[in-house]
Amino acid sequence: MVRNYQDAPVPPALLDRVLEVALRGPSAGFTQGVDLLVLEGRDETSLFFELTSDAAFISRPEAMAGLRRAPVIVLPLCDPAAYFERYAQADKSRSGLAELPTENWPVPYWLVDSSFCVMLLLLAASDAGLGTLFFRLHEDPGRLFETLGVPKGRQSIGAVALGYEELASQSSPHSPPGKGRPSGSPARRPRRPISESVHRGRW
Repeated sequence: MVRNYQDAPVPPALLDRVLEVALRGPSAGFTQGVDLLVLEGRDETSLFFELTSDAAFISRPEAMAGLRRAPVIVLPLCDPAAYFERYAQADKSRSGLAELPTENWPVPYWLVDSSFCVMLLLLAASDAGLGTLFFRLHEDPGRLFETLGVPKGRQSIGAVALGYEELASQSSPHSPPGKGRPSGSPARRPRRPISESVHRGRW
């Protein structure tokens, strides 16, 4: 996860390729109920941070300065109603979800599909040489959705920043981690070994 970006645009063809990969993930019932709302350039990304951040915090010049330089913000938006409609169709009548209200689904597949989409987005961007950060929306997204014309009923699991990483100066011990060095929680917590995380045959 990259928190410090260059103020440089992502080439359109490269961004389109990454977005296309993100939308090729598994989809429950092949509903394809996840859309990507892409914000590019300082005007659009600044509006995003203005509408999703605490006003007092965001007014501080240093607040998330590296993140706010990211030239692209992608919002995955899922549509629970699309999954309800898909599983009400004849070929899904024996699924156990047919006409079941979405609030009663044992697994909200629109959120699962959103997660698949985000993971593919992160991996494709990394393969293309871009830095990424998945982060939650800190304020109720209602005002953002209304401003951006998002249809009613859509949900988002968070947002993804995309751009080229700003490499930190190695001479300053207080600089953010550079490429290849962890930042955030991974800098403070060790990775669990596979022997603790994989259980074979039984727990």
